[in-house]
Amino acid sequence: MDSLYLSTIASPLGQLVVAATPERVYMLEFTVEKRLQRHLKLLEQTFKIVEGTSPLTEQLKTELEEYFQGERSVFTVPVQLTGTDFQQAVWKTIQEVPYGSTRSYSDQAQQMNQPLAIRAIANANGQNKLAILVPCHRIIGVDGSLTGYSGGKAAKNYLLELEQGIQQTSLFG
Repeated sequence: MDSLYLSTIASPLGQLVVAATPERVYMLEFTVEKRLQRHLKLLEQTFKIVEGTSPLTEQLKTELEEYFQGERSVFTVPVQLTGTDFQQAVWKTIQEVPYGSTRSYSDQAQQMNQPLAIRAIANANGQNKLAILVPCHRIIGVDGSLTGYSGGKAAKNYLLELEQGIQQTSLFG
């Protein structure tokens, strides 16, 4: 069984938990305990999870620092989407939303040619294990409202304002 290295990266939104092999990042998640445990349980079916860093952890840390400084709009660290075919299709449409832009769940359903699948698409968005890298924070309510987000609505707002060039400070001082 291959090892998946688990460590944390500091960010303006607090600690982010990263799980990576030497080849791919499998998870970047906020420290929401219940959600984090659910994701780790799924990954444990394939990997031996060990404390430590992968060579990609430093690359990810650098890219996140550049992102939070407004110097990076595209991540190049290799990621691995793990989920059902439907979830992966949903996450691929999320990755097509340009930096600084938003789309509604309804827009996403239309893009996938599944206009009646809005709730299923929203649920799949919520199962994303790669916060920020697969930018589900860019998906909002049809009325422009900030709908649920794994890091909380304040974090979602922070990320959207960051990408839109709105000056801000850390949520944690």
